[in-house]
Amino acid sequence: MVAHYWSPITPMSEEEQAIDLSLQPLYGAWYASQAGLQASRGDNLKAFNERLIRRMSVETGIIERLYDVDRGTTETIVEAGFNVDLVPPLSTDTEPARLIEMLKGHENAYGLLMDCVSGQRELTVGFIRDVHHAFTLHQDTITAPDMFGVMRKIPLLKGEYKKLPNNPNRPDGLVHQYCPPEQVASEMENLLRYLAECDNLDPVLVSAWLHHRFTQIHPFQDGNGRVARGLVTLLLMKANLLPIVIDRDMRSAYITALEEADAGHLAALADLFAEQERRLIIKALSLEAEGEQKPFAASAVIEDIGARLRRRQEERTAAFAQVNQVALRLRENARAMIEGTLSELRQSVLDSAQSMQVESVYVDLGGPEEGNAHWYRQDVINSTQDSKTFVNFNEPHYFVKGAFRAGRERLVFVVSFHHVGRDLSGVMEATAFAQFESYEASEEPHSKSVDFALCSRSPFVFAYETQPEVVAELFFGEWLDHALALAMGDWGRRL
Repeated sequence: MVAHYWSPITPMSEEEQAIDLSLQPLYGAWYASQAGLQASRGDNLKAFNERLIRRMSVETGIIERLYDVDRGTTETIVEAGFNVDLVPPLSTDTEPARLIEMLKGHENAYGLLMDCVSGQRELTVGFIRDVHHAFTLHQDTITAPDMFGVMRKIPLLKGEYKKLPNNPNRPDGLVHQYCPPEQVASEMENLLRYLAECDNLDPVLVSAWLHHRFTQIHPFQDGNGRVARGLVTLLLMKANLLPIVIDRDMRSAYITALEEADAGHLAALADLFAEQERRLIIKALSLEAEGEQKPFAASAVIEDIGARLRRRQEERTAAFAQVNQVALRLRENARAMIEGTLSELRQSVLDSAQSMQVESVYVDLGGPEEGNAHWYRQDVINSTQDSKTFVNFNEPHYFVKGAFRAGRERLVFVVSFHHVGRDLSGVMEATAFAQFESYEASEEPHSKSVDFALCSRSPFVFAYETQPEVVAELFFGEWLDHALALAMGDWGRRL
């Protein structure tokens, strides 16, 4: 039985082109910040990209189950480089020297892709075959069925198109059909021809389209996923964006998104890529300047302060400052939604537990104009620990707080709107968190216990070019609804 029938690849459809990832404002802020980042922390940005390449070199093989490496060792070799002395034998299912050999091969393949980014090579079908050869240089065999259906190890064709079908059997026993070998050459030419028609489209969206169409062809005997992810890196870096990492934790979501794309729905894969690009840009904007935390002589400190103030004054343009207006608009949207949702919750509690003491819903705004912008600073920092974002409290900080108590349990729900990056970047994000306050019978202030909970699985990122009325209606409301649902669910279980 066949689960998916092969059909020739198609150009990006009008429906696919209309997928809105809301990344353009973030691109604008990133492009505007790159020159400053290169000037103030160029070496750190270079090292950041090198670590991304090493992480991709590790994770791309784990996803394809070529090898496994534990997380601690992964972090060590991503940070320090591919050195066999850093790989304990029990940390991997592969002989350490062999593992490092494969990882260096993957790293060299990404180096070849960088030649195309810099213009030293053109993106042609011949170049893609060279990339495949580089990714599989240290992989000599694959396991595949012979003519009798018996699984055997056979030589891997490196840099050559497949000569036999490579249609995998799914766990449910059904077959997924890829392009027949005799159609591969023409389909690869079509792929590059259709790609040339995408010049003016969102590069993250185009990279998702290219990845999916390439995997539909599956031109090589093995290693197609590595090449597909490499082509994504190529497209993003040619667009001056950051290379995304699809890691082991994303494998299930990644495969599901590819299956949805096979069914004609590219949005899930594009959203997956977009979320990774958002996170990486925020991390890059949060890089420390070289020597930023090291002691300086007094004269050097004075010179550095002067330079920072001059740069800060130059960067504080009217355009970048517009992000504060976007934050204020989103804060007002959040205020109305939080007040309405908590009022519904209050009424539900009143209807269900009439004997319980229930207080009115209280909503408060925070920001420089309210004189309370310093509130919740530590909670805001805690809400960004997973993403390792640098929260810039030198710029305006806004928040909205909603509170409601029933019985001895009080819910305090906060949405913070804060600048990210060590310099004014024109980029802000929203995070949501809750404080669950439990009162003892005495009602004395000291008898209260407080628990903190992060309610936003990922931050909501926006930039100075964001159109607040569009993002508020299409995206922010859904993000806030999920955060409120998490907070109310946790609070309700405490009653």
